[in-house]
Amino acid sequence: MVKKAPRRTAERILEVTLDLFNRFGEPNVSTTLISAELRISPGNLYYHYPAKDELINALFDRYESSLTELLAAADGVRNVEDAWFFMHSLFELIWQYRFLYRDLNDLLSKNRRLETHFQAILKNKTRAVRALLDGMARADALHIDSRELEATATSMVVVLTYWLSFEYVRDPRRALEPESAQAALLRGAHHVLNLLMPYLESGQRAHLLQLVGAYATAPG
Repeated sequence: MVKKAPRRTAERILEVTLDLFNRFGEPNVSTTLISAELRISPGNLYYHYPAKDELINALFDRYESSLTELLAAADGVRNVEDAWFFMHSLFELIWQYRFLYRDLNDLLSKNRRLETHFQAILKNKTRAVRALLDGMARADALHIDSRELEATATSMVVVLTYWLSFEYVRDPRRALEPESAQAALLRGAHHVLNLLMPYLESGQRAHLLQLVGAYATAPG
């Protein structure tokens, strides 16, 4: 049991760090604040994570692993219902690690590892969205010219990646607070899928509007 204690401490450090980064933004959180929140000495924190970048990288690795697993589900999307669930799941994961997106440009300018890995993430998101579009096209849920597919997929990835930044600029005091999460995620999923409206089969278009309306009026 004693041998497992350092591992539990390391896990707890990451949990608290993620919470602080999400609440205050990574640039505003020091290792001193993290150790104070944990009620451990700075030396104990440095034992597990000798630098702040190591905390960032460890959290990013968790995000990247979960994202890779989730993006694989794009191959199974065949209709608007599937696409809605897929996009909402993506936004939930992004929300869980929202500090990465809130401070994305700042993080990339300071951390070369994140810069290169985030480029790969963009490529993987685009590949997944293309798979989503291909699957829906094969199922006759949408009809899109192959010449428009790439630009549409890229536009969807742009909205997916920068939606929380838009929400933050729109309402800096409340946008990234937990009580705002559900509404922000639903708006994000809606606006990403709204890019498909011109291409959706009429029944699928009606169903998307129905989904948006149902979730918009749902309590909480």
